[in-house]
Amino acid sequence: MARRRTKRRTHAGANLPAKPAAVNGHINAKSDPKSMVIRIGAGEVGSSVSQLATDVRRVMEPGTASRLKERKANRLRDYVTMCGPLGVSHLLLFSRSESGNTNLRLALTPRGPTFHFRVEKYSLSKDVQKAQRRPKGGGKEYITPPLLVMNNFSSQSADSSSKVPRHLESLATTAFQSLFPPINPQKTPLKSIRRVLLLNREQSEEDDGTFIINFRHYAITTKTVGLSKPLRRLDAAEKLIKCKNGRKGGLPNLGNLRDISEFIIGGENGDGYMTDGTSGSEVETDAEVEILETAPRRVLTSKARAAAAAAKAEDDDEERKDDHVERRAVKLVELGPRMRLRMTKVEEGLCSGKIMWHQYVTKSKEEIRELEKKWEQRKREKEARKKQQKENVEKKRQAKAGNKKSGDTQNGDDDEDEMDVDDYSDLYSDDGFDSEGLEGDAEEQANAKMEAEGEWEEEEEEIADSKKPKKRALKG
Repeated sequence: MARRRTKRRTHAGANLPAKPAAVNGHINAKSDPKSMVIRIGAGEVGSSVSQLATDVRRVMEPGTASRLKERKANRLRDYVTMCGPLGVSHLLLFSRSESGNTNLRLALTPRGPTFHFRVEKYSLSKDVQKAQRRPKGGGKEYITPPLLVMNNFSSQSADSSSKVPRHLESLATTAFQSLFPPINPQKTPLKSIRRVLLLNREQSEEDDGTFIINFRHYAITTKTVGLSKPLRRLDAAEKLIKCKNGRKGGLPNLGNLRDISEFIIGGENGDGYMTDGTSGSEVETDAEVEILETAPRRVLTSKARAAAAAAKAEDDDEERKDDHVERRAVKLVELGPRMRLRMTKVEEGLCSGKIMWHQYVTKSKEEIRELEKKWEQRKREKEARKKQQKENVEKKRQAKAGNKKSGDTQNGDDDEDEMDVDDYSDLYSDDGFDSEGLEGDAEEQANAKMEAEGEWEEEEEEIADSKKPKKRALKG
């Protein structure tokens, strides 16, 4: 009789993957920030910048579009339109200028602000791993988001009148902190923290108006301390035996030994006993920590902590408690990439809007007032256009309803309502053309210029003429 099949995919007892909330310890996994790393002008940035964008996507995992395919015809407006339905909160835009400079823009959707950086130096992940003796391979480190560590983002001497004002420092701190989901100390397990993203701001001795960030990405590794090399090998072999793969390559060779003690003491008289200092390995100079529990533990109140401390003082059996303490050495292994980012400009909107700060250009109070008046005029014109669009859409709906009642329909007419796309009109500013990416995207402005000159209308007329049916001559 045939054996009855046991369903293991969707039924109880199946070995299903853990939920994101169980792995990360987050309460609202759906509200975690999501990002897209995009190459603007995908065919023109070059292979090095393309690989850099791929490495940054690895850093932003799992909350990023890892398999995003950019096309040469895609514009910034296409990505911005899809941010809302997909729940994307951040855009990281890589581009290359005509002079060869690599630029990075960090934009918060849907209303900004946008931070412009110039990538002065960068190293790819493959270059960082080639320089290491024992590089860290890509394993389960990218299942959970990295731990964000920020240093020197706020200076004590900064104020509103400094070249880098205090509000700009706080704004940059908030923007980078929102890239990754916050950590809940009560529910986040220690095993879920596998990577570290370090953002270190270079502090200048004088207030020269520079804002430079060093970007580093590390993997967290731990190693047991206080054991000899043979004992560590036995511990690793035990873990290999218990794993599901059943690999036997890491097991020690005991074929030439009479007893396990010879392997531990290194010979009959113990002359070959190996310790951390005599085994030829590197001296452990990493930070040592004591791990009591790897699982999350509920944070107690002040009264509960006082009661627990009193109960612990009454207990005399301290040795039994210390049996579960494990000493481990924490070490950081760099994964890459490396970047040196210089902030050049901050815009109020999404890749458009008022300039809140500029490193190279300073404005007087009169010029700032004129710019404020100019932006107010633009805002009024935009509101007027949106109002006119709504009126036109309403008129078209009423005319469509009247045609349906009268029964007069025309074949081939496009009855779809016009889309309100005026929200993204600021992405096509005609005030200037800057190949460095400081005033907007070059490709966006080129397309807007073609549209203004009427080249797209000519192509539409040609397509419409080609689709018209040709009249056949009747033979008499």
